[in-house]
Amino acid sequence: MSEPRYSVARYLSIDSTESPTISVDGDLVFLSDTTGTPQVWSLDAPGAYPSQLTAYDERISFVSASPTRPEVIFGMDEGSNEHDQLFRYDLHDGAEIPLTDDLSSIHLWGGWSPDGDRFAFTANRRQSDTFDVYVQGRNDAKATLVHEGESGFLSIETWGEPGIVLSKAHASFDYDLFLLKPETGEHRRLSDGTETRYGNVRFGFDDRLYCVTNHDSDTAGIARIDLEDGTHETIQAGGDWNVEGFALHGETGRIVWSRNVDGYSEVHAGRLVDGEIEPLEDPADPGDPSDSDNLDLPKGVAYDLTFGPDGQQCTLSLSRSDDPRSVFVLDAETGESERWTNPGTLGVPKESLLEPETIRYETFDRREIPAYWTLPENASPGDTPVIVDIHGGPEHQRRPWFFPTKQYFLQQGYAIFEPNVRGSSGYGTEYTHLDDVEKRMDSVADIESAVEWLHDHEAVDSDRIVAYGRSYGGFMVLAAITEYPDLWAAAVDFVGIADFKTFLENTGEWRRSHRAQEYGSLDDPELLERISPIHKADRISCPLFIQHGANDPRVPVGEAEQIAEKVRERGVPVEICIFDDEGHHTTSRENLIEEFERIGKFLETHV
Repeated sequence: MSEPRYSVARYLSIDSTESPTISVDGDLVFLSDTTGTPQVWSLDAPGAYPSQLTAYDERISFVSASPTRPEVIFGMDEGSNEHDQLFRYDLHDGAEIPLTDDLSSIHLWGGWSPDGDRFAFTANRRQSDTFDVYVQGRNDAKATLVHEGESGFLSIETWGEPGIVLSKAHASFDYDLFLLKPETGEHRRLSDGTETRYGNVRFGFDDRLYCVTNHDSDTAGIARIDLEDGTHETIQAGGDWNVEGFALHGETGRIVWSRNVDGYSEVHAGRLVDGEIEPLEDPADPGDPSDSDNLDLPKGVAYDLTFGPDGQQCTLSLSRSDDPRSVFVLDAETGESERWTNPGTLGVPKESLLEPETIRYETFDRREIPAYWTLPENASPGDTPVIVDIHGGPEHQRRPWFFPTKQYFLQQGYAIFEPNVRGSSGYGTEYTHLDDVEKRMDSVADIESAVEWLHDHEAVDSDRIVAYGRSYGGFMVLAAITEYPDLWAAAVDFVGIADFKTFLENTGEWRRSHRAQEYGSLDDPELLERISPIHKADRISCPLFIQHGANDPRVPVGEAEQIAEKVRERGVPVEICIFDDEGHHTTSRENLIEEFERIGKFLETHV
């Protein structure tokens, strides 16, 4: 009896639960896409039947519980255009109050004040290319402008008794931190101007500032920043790997942090005592610190670490290749964890969901490139097609999350190769800079080396290899099929950059200088022309599928239209899928199903 086959719609209908936050009543509030787009749900006990709190056609982008009242604030845009508006939701009576009403502006959630009476956000209301800081009372109809930013991104990291901490992103790898007094508008820089990343900025019980940063290190750790002189002191180093995130409860000093080890998360817990981390005691051996890397969590990727108001519980989302995104709640005192949500696999046998092998391959300069490699069941020697799936970013990392479409293609007999080429995050600061500006095409050369590795694998059919990627990964697809046209049977480009000049001219004004630090600026047209696939489109010989959203504020839809026209002029098969109600990401399950049904037929035809 042959194994059953499941449609791509079946895989895409597997639910995802994430973005957990705990209310003052102890309920878990989170986002789930059960209805086809992310909405707000709540749960009062692990494994209980959840309550749906919102029912919009549009996606909910975040939800954050008040520290003092049974209420949350959530954000929602229209047509995936990233112009979030903010809403307050009463968890007792279900009342929903719009907090903003400016559809032309982006509202980036900042956080609640410590007493829960106010909240802060940044928005580009005053100038489309500039984000300012606003504070608004929870019952107020309007916000107060408390700080005017300079051009570009400005985010709120945290709000504590000393004030609001702001993060100014000059580039993906270069941030500055500022402390703002919202009552007076006084602000001063806390960082020292060196090229540094910051994340998970939190105030401790002593009103000292803690964060994840790579300040003075190739890998990130947890550091304490002195609010008076800005000095940084590492209290938890990452070693050979990055500390990727942490949660800190200011009043109790409880802390949970995770370390990214080759893409997998090691989760630790402890308590801040005199500014140093004391690990939890091992419950089986009181008196000895626990040396368990993952406590009792399953092996996977952990993120969204967040403490509840009383500091007893810490929520986190966890995903792995064979398990959809679920929410766990960790007892911060004992280190014990419990799964609160279990989306299931919609009847697809869990044993049919495959995990990758972590491999490394040698590239043109003898550097070792990490990658995930997954073979389908019963792969025939020399007869297995391969999808080379290239992540976006570029300062991002492919990790062993659950991807429903990956499992679908594995079921269809494709092997999946997922490289973390130079420029990826997760492997140290030096590695992320190996593709900057004039070194852009070195990362594309890493893809050629990946295909060489595949050619040497006994299972692979070298004539049936597909280039596949989203966003920056879409650019990498277009670059790979123009730089190395003979390697590919077909290509799938999602929201990719075809021409860096038109991309920089038309991307959101607030993003332009930020992205120029990575790719090169409009002041260097020769460089932009050299790295833009549109200028070598005459070399494309494989069939190309292009997907884009008409509302994309990051990579405008014109990038898809112009490369499609160039390829079509040459008589090469090209199929284009543009959704009028989507942006940089396809967020509607209905659209996702249409998109991947078309991609499946495209690959079946050409591969």
